Amino acid sequence: MGQLTVETCEIEGLKVITPQVFGDSRGYFMETYSKRDFEKIGIPMDFVQDNQSASKKGVLRGLHFQKSFPQDKLVRVVNGEVFDVAVDLREGSATFGKWFGVVLSAENKKQFFIPKGFAHGFLVLSDYAEFAYKCTDFYHPDDEGGLLFKDPEIGVEWPFENEAELTLSDKDTKWGTLSDYKKERGIN
Repeated sequence: MGQLTVETCEIEGLKVITPQVFGDSRGYFMETYSKRDFEKIGIPMDFVQDNQSASKKGVLRGLHFQKSFPQDKLVRVVNGEVFDVAVDLREGSATFGKWFGVVLSAENKKQFFIPKGFAHGFLVLSDYAEFAYKCTDFYHPDDEGGLLFKDPEIGVEWPFENEAELTLSDKDTKWGTLSDYKKERGIN
């Protein structure tokens, strides 16, 4: 039923997806996911878990990845606005260590597909945001890894003026750098 608009990104595998929205005086309707339609655009994934989080302005979550149980993710914002980021950690990729960011909001209704092999994070831009995502593997708490959000080697251009205004979890302030990740994995 739905028609999807797909924007490819400069990093292979990442896709920004905008569903067709049917609106009238009552509001709107859209399909956020159809296995058939997503297979047609090259995303033939079996999602096994849906997650949702709520955060206030200035909350930065990330940059996270699963070490041994990587997940493909389809992320979107159902309320508010975030700046969403993926960092390529695929060994041998021409864009290893590069990042891509996109603004996702309840208003623009964009979704972001992030395949296995990427670190992921987001910064809440609105006063409040609800963030929802589908995953192709279950969450394994002992398997979580991360990268420091402000690693200069990665150089994510987060849209904030003052780092003191950010709210991060303790673990998100202590992740290592991309150089640490490469050493740990034996990547030159």
